[in-house]
Amino acid sequence: MSFSRRALLKASVASTALGGLGAPLVARAQAAEFAYKFANNLPDSHPLNARAKEMSDAIRSESQGRFDLQIFPNNQLGSDTDMLSQIRSGGVEFFTLSGLILATLVPAASINGIGFAFADYPTVWKAMDGDLGAYVRGQITKANLVVMDKIWDNGFRQTTSSTRPINTPEDFKGFKIRVPVSPLWTSMFKAFDASPASINFSEVYSALQTRIVEGQENPLALISTAKLYEVQKYCSLTNHMWDGFWFLANRRAWEKLPEDLRTIVAKNINAAALKERGDTEKLNATVREELTGKGLVFNAPVAAPFREKLRSAGFYAEWKGKYGDQAWELLEKSVGKLS
Repeated sequence: MSFSRRALLKASVASTALGGLGAPLVARAQAAEFAYKFANNLPDSHPLNARAKEMSDAIRSESQGRFDLQIFPNNQLGSDTDMLSQIRSGGVEFFTLSGLILATLVPAASINGIGFAFADYPTVWKAMDGDLGAYVRGQITKANLVVMDKIWDNGFRQTTSSTRPINTPEDFKGFKIRVPVSPLWTSMFKAFDASPASINFSEVYSALQTRIVEGQENPLALISTAKLYEVQKYCSLTNHMWDGFWFLANRRAWEKLPEDLRTIVAKNINAAALKERGDTEKLNATVREELTGKGLVFNAPVAAPFREKLRSAGFYAEWKGKYGDQAWELLEKSVGKLS
């Protein structure tokens, strides 16, 4: 399966979603023994939703029509906060959510976002498919949610700027950068002596355009789809954070399924997650080429000095205290010594 920026930008979200709610879907749901909703915040053409459609078809086929997974992309059923409430109450049965946002309910879930912890994808998957991921899933389970074994990929976050490339930690000094409303982001950029400003994503383009902030940080695919290259000149491949989506289920809905259906559903969800990881990595590589064509100037800083700056500023020690020794030891087991 191949993805491109053209596919990601297709204005098919509304039409696909609305069309999917028509008579065929209603009839299919009525025929199924179990018809469950899967909500997410990504465009219909994003690799996650493309693989979810494959997954839904495979589950329906393998269950001989007993289980129908209905996909609701692009925040159709509400914001992340709304859907987190719905997955807990049973308003939706399945939901994919960033660990950095899930941390409002499960604090340990944001540990994968620790600054400059992961050098590359093999290190990410070693941790998240290994003991660290198992620990986080255990914490999610304690919050009375069911979570699938494999985390889906959202990608590494990069830094863009209208004024200068970021080559060293010193380049962040005084740098006015937009960050999401999150203590982890604010803490990290303050450790670099930057000036982080918490701004809703819907306002990022105008904030960059009017120079309220000089820069922002996001995965390349989002930098492209939001057309931030129009108001930014440089893109520094800082890879300063990695984030993924946990595939969550409402516990009561999950336990209502017979064991054989649980096995079929979980197997196909986890298999789709592995395929989506490869799709997303390839998509970001393609998007980089296209952004270069749009005039964005790329550079690739070395991570070690940034890690050392965070260490000397007490960032790692602070967050080790917040997550606790056990979680931190599992992180360092995969990525090496941080604090």
